[in-house]
Amino acid sequence: MKEYELKYGCNPNQKPARIYMENGELPIEVLCGRAGYINFLDAFNGWQLVKEIKKATGLPAATSFKHVSPAGAAVGLPLSDVEKKIYWVDDMDVEFTPLANAYIRARGADRMSSFGDFIALSDVCDKETALVIKREVSDGVIAPGFTDEALDILKSKKKGNYCVIKIDPNYEPEKIEKKQVFGITFEQGRNELDINDDFFNNIVTENKKLTEQAKIDLAIAMITLKYTQSNSVCYVKGGQAIGIGAGQQSRIHCTRLAGQKADNWWLRQSPQVLGLQFVDNIKRADRDNAIDLYIGEDYMDVLADGEWERIFKVKPEVFTAAEKRAWLDKNTGVALGSDAFFPFGDNIERAHKSGVTYVAEPGGSIRDDHVIDTCNKYNMVMSFTGIRLFHH
Repeated sequence: MKEYELKYGCNPNQKPARIYMENGELPIEVLCGRAGYINFLDAFNGWQLVKEIKKATGLPAATSFKHVSPAGAAVGLPLSDVEKKIYWVDDMDVEFTPLANAYIRARGADRMSSFGDFIALSDVCDKETALVIKREVSDGVIAPGFTDEALDILKSKKKGNYCVIKIDPNYEPEKIEKKQVFGITFEQGRNELDINDDFFNNIVTENKKLTEQAKIDLAIAMITLKYTQSNSVCYVKGGQAIGIGAGQQSRIHCTRLAGQKADNWWLRQSPQVLGLQFVDNIKRADRDNAIDLYIGEDYMDVLADGEWERIFKVKPEVFTAAEKRAWLDKNTGVALGSDAFFPFGDNIERAHKSGVTYVAEPGGSIRDDHVIDTCNKYNMVMSFTGIRLFHH
């Protein structure tokens, strides 16, 4: 197949729309549903991300994409009981495979952003992963293959309209890539940077103790940033992205946005949130929204006048700012990656509030010394990679 006709372009009024190969055949097969323009942008960027994370870590990987940036990315490490609970899979009578764990963690770290995602999997989709996907609001999935059981499960989703794409794992694109803007063609060499164990060797801080897990987490952060709309910053802990700030014009706003998402992920594991009693049969998305409100600053305003009765069996006690700060202070060992240099130490100050211990960024700012000094102030380990990872 040399071309595939899309439903429409970025918007329904943008027709006709297609993807095609100038030379050779498309490396994909659409097994179910009909994909659109943005679906394929998410699918192809997501596939590159998980393929590279699998290569860098040796572990199955998954990502949850929305609007051409990842909402989450993770490798297939086991889930704790708390993670199963906050990711809403503790009720599933399933022995999760590493690939299923990878998607649960990629989807679960920022469930609000992942709502309606496009999924990419590094390995052949198995039955267990398909059962997890079936429960979620999602537009589609791309993987190098699907077991018969998994494909049957996915074909039953969205009344048979769920988009399932099989990609040739051996496909290698041309070295030069092109795109058009305003009728003008842009051309550049592909970003084929290999992020490996040597990528973080240039440690510029006094603390140089970079653990093996930190190397994995920093690799996940940097590969995730490679496919995130710039400017971008990514927080990672335990093999999963816990906060991604994408497409901001200011680096500090990236750091704050991603840091707030990382804080929300950690606050969801607090006794106050785990103890919330929801009404019966509440949808998972409604629970996610309620938790986001509960840990926010305006909880009392939003749930005034009996509104809480629609969501909770028992009205929750206020989660005070002091209680939240005390819980957040327990989060440590977080890794942070940035797609370009930090121009000021304020980014490090904000990162510290979210438990960051390890940092990777290109370096090259005229204020590098100030940024390094701020890391030293908090005994952080920081690597200068020397490589910018802008993605547009």
